[in-house]
Amino acid sequence: MMKLSLPIWTIAAPIIAWLAYFGISLELGDYYKFFLGAVLIASVLAAVHHAEVVAHKVGEPFGTLILALAITFIEVALIVSIMLSGGPEILTLARDTVFAAVMIIITGMTGICILTGALKFKEQTFKLQGVSAILITLTAILVLTLILPNYTTGEPGPAFTPVQLGFVAIISLILYGTFVLVQTVRHRDYFLPKEVQDEETHADPPTLKTALFSLLLLILCLGIVVLLAKSLAYDIEVAVISAGAPKSLVGVIIAAVVLLPEGLAAYKAARNNRLQTSLNLALGSALASIGLTIPAVAVVSMMTGLTITLGIDSKSAVLLFLSLFTVTISLANGKTNIQQGVVLLVIFAAYLFTMVMP
Repeated sequence: MMKLSLPIWTIAAPIIAWLAYFGISLELGDYYKFFLGAVLIASVLAAVHHAEVVAHKVGEPFGTLILALAITFIEVALIVSIMLSGGPEILTLARDTVFAAVMIIITGMTGICILTGALKFKEQTFKLQGVSAILITLTAILVLTLILPNYTTGEPGPAFTPVQLGFVAIISLILYGTFVLVQTVRHRDYFLPKEVQDEETHADPPTLKTALFSLLLLILCLGIVVLLAKSLAYDIEVAVISAGAPKSLVGVIIAAVVLLPEGLAAYKAARNNRLQTSLNLALGSALASIGLTIPAVAVVSMMTGLTITLGIDSKSAVLLFLSLFTVTISLANGKTNIQQGVVLLVIFAAYLFTMVMP
């Protein structure tokens, strides 16, 4: 009989969540929506645990790469499914979702991780080569996909022509594929964390059966997180509009829920003085998000004939440039402190505030 060293709740959470999801059609009332929200959060927490089990088994940097790719594939599936369902809002859906995810990661998530580590350890170090490789790739893809469409003239508005969109999709895949090669093969040592004295680092790795079972449960958790987030999107939208906030806030809320598993894993790594792993998770997920989402959206756009709006407005462009400049300067010397974390979180707060109060 296979013995698994996994907490019972991490196995039960996705099972209960899937059963709850199939009960949505029964129209059990508003209280059932709150129950769905509760099992959604439980599935997110379970996903974090299973991702850490898999990461511990395969080692770095493959562990963080697995989680980044898993989150991104779920995000892509969510965007594509909504695009294929039709509606006028799909024209800016990919842009808004990617921009929200990037801002959440490079200012919110990274800022929290740096601040958490600084409060506990005062100063933390990481390998500059790995973070530098992520940042230059991320900057190039962001400018080419979210800024350049504002200055091309082939299509009216901030959009690419089909040929331009295909070209940008290809170079996005090339840039991300090259980064994965650098991270996992060519310069793997750039992304390996320094040894620290904590229980998680020196604990025995899980067995292969346990790791495979955790991988299956991770997929189940991530899948139900997206399905429940999509099902609750309308109720979230009603709540946001009732509060007088703009509808774009809905995308931020859903993006935050989808990114929560990776965010919690990055936070826990920073708290355990493993900032390298934390940055690999946070910044790597931003790179995977835009590097894989844009090509997927491009394929859907060309298959359906939809003209997708990718260019962000001037206010968003200013915030994006400020965020990229600040995070690059903050991570320029291989050390972090409390000031850098506070500055990034202030920029994130400005992003949220100007969204609600444009």
